[in-house]
Formats: sequence, C-alpha cells, structure tokens
Amino acid sequence: MAQRIPANIITGFLGTGKTTAILNLLKNKPADQNWAVLVNEFGEIGIDGTVLSQQNALVKEVPGGCMCCTAGVPMSVGITALLRQKPDRLLIEPTGLGHPREIVSILTSEQYQPYLDLKATIALVDPRNLSNSKYTTHQNFNDQLTCADVVIGNKVDQCHVTDIDMFNDWITDQQPAKIFHKLTRFGDIPPEVLDLPRREESHNESGHSFHHHGGDEPTFQLAPGDAYLRKENQGDGYYSCGWIFGAEICFPFDALFSLFSELTAERVKAVMNTERGCFSFNVNHRVVSVHEISLDGFESRMEVIDSQLMPWDELEQILLKLAQIS
Repeated sequence: MAQRIPANIITGFLGTGKTTAILNLLKNKPADQNWAVLVNEFGEIGIDGTVLSQQNALVKEVPGGCMCCTAGVPMSVGITALLRQKPDRLLIEPTGLGHPREIVSILTSEQYQPYLDLKATIALVDPRNLSNSKYTTHQNFNDQLTCADVVIGNKVDQCHVTDIDMFNDWITDQQPAKIFHKLTRFGDIPPEVLDLPRREESHNESGHSFHHHGGDEPTFQLAPGDAYLRKENQGDGYYSCGWIFGAEICFPFDALFSLFSELTAERVKAVMNTERGCFSFNVNHRVVSVHEISLDGFESRMEVIDSQLMPWDELEQILLKLAQIS
C-alpha cells in the first residue's frame, strides 16, 4: 500500500452506545472517502453489521465473543478482507466484553505495521456505571477505560447531576491523563478526535478466558429450509442467546415492543421484519430505542445478553408464537 490506513478502536462496555457513535461518524465522514468497519459481537448472531451497513460502509462481522481470542484468527481474516478493499479509514468496534489491550497489541504487531496507522483508542462510558460496583469490579470494564486515550461520557441526557460529577471526578484523577474527554449524548464523538495520536505504552496481556461454542468460525447463517436458528454463548461472566428468523416471517410490531420492554436482560439488540416495515431495536436499562431501517428481504435477528442465565426456552416459545411458527 502507498500509505498506511488510519485506524481507531472504539470500545466501551455493554450498552454504552458504540454502534450509535460509529453510525454518527459514518454520517459525517468526508463524502469522497470510503470507510470500513470491523464489528465484533459477544453473541453468535450478528446484529450490528446489519445496522452499520445502512451507511454504505464496508462492514465485516466477527460474532461469537472477543475477536482477539483463538489467536486472533477471526480478527485477522476480517481485517485482511477489509484492507484488500483499500478503505480510507478503518474503525474497529470490539464487543462490550472485549479485551482492548490484546487488540491493540495485534494491530501494532509486525503483521499490520506496514498497513495500519493506529490512532487514539476511544472508549465510551455511561457515567451512571462509574458508581455501580457491578461494573467497577468487572475487569473488562476497567481495562477498556484504562487502555483508552480518549473517553466519551455518553448518554448524559439520561444521567443525574451526581453521575456527571462522578465522571468529572473520575476523569480528573486519571494518571496518566487522557488526551481528550467529553460529555455527550447519542454517541456524538467529534470527528477530529479520530486523528488524535495513540499514546505509546506497553500493552501487557491481561489474560482472559472465553468459552465459545462452535469453533473458530461461528456459524450464524440460516440454513435453507429452516424457519429459525438459535445460538448460545457464554464468557467473562455473561451469557447470550440469539435467534435468526427467515426473511419470510413478519413479526407484530406492538407485540415485539412490549416483549422487549418487559425483558429484564442487561442488553437486547434486534433487527426485525414487522408489518410496519423493518426496524432495529436497542434495549438498555429497560429503555427501548427503535429506528426504521431500509432493508428488503433480510433475516430477522435478535440477541439477548445478561450476567445471569435466563430462561431461553421460555423466551423462544414466545418468539415462535409471535412468528406464528408451530
């Protein structure tokens, strides 16, 4: 390549708004540039790639857990495929349970040094989580913030003044200091932040364990003749279950919205065919966000993540009833 491609890791724990932030960046990118996104999800069912493809970006998905696991093979395959298309910038969205230090180590290795110019790592954080021991005692949560060069306090419109004070106190205490920070909402990252330099530091592997069902290359395509597919996963103290439903199945919008509103899981994501059209659903803190998307003939996909093992069979029966699958 004539020049190295600038790249950024955009990290953050579950539900902090990483995908929304990347969508905003894609909407505001220079019109003459072609950007690529490598998106990694904890669950086996790819959701975010479908949403990101709406912005005409080059998108590759690595579902099934942290992409740096299994010696980074899925990650290397995805990056190589994107680099062959010669994008002007590469954005990398690890899973909310990802391990950013290991990803940085891979991207700065001799393998990618001639091709990638890794810029600042950006971490999104929900300020409300800084006072919640469930998050502050989780190793991945802390590693993501420690590894970040830039920290964005997102979802301030949903925060109390004490949450904002907590964020300001936390960011002031950081040593070494972050090179940039901002409080925002809707993942509104200033585009110029992408060009900030990465701090040079040693990236020692923190060590992590992850149990993945199904080998190095997750299977998340619906087989011909099947009405639906279910995949489960677990690791880092969390469980996930995802479903794919055939493109011919149309869900009732109101019933879906009610179901998502009632689920107590920490994270629910879905792209669904309904009688009103195609919509993406995003559930965090039991607040359901809905956005219409322009897709025809796509398979509905849903992923549920929680720190407790949930009654997946019961949830599946509800979904099958809504889908009118006997």
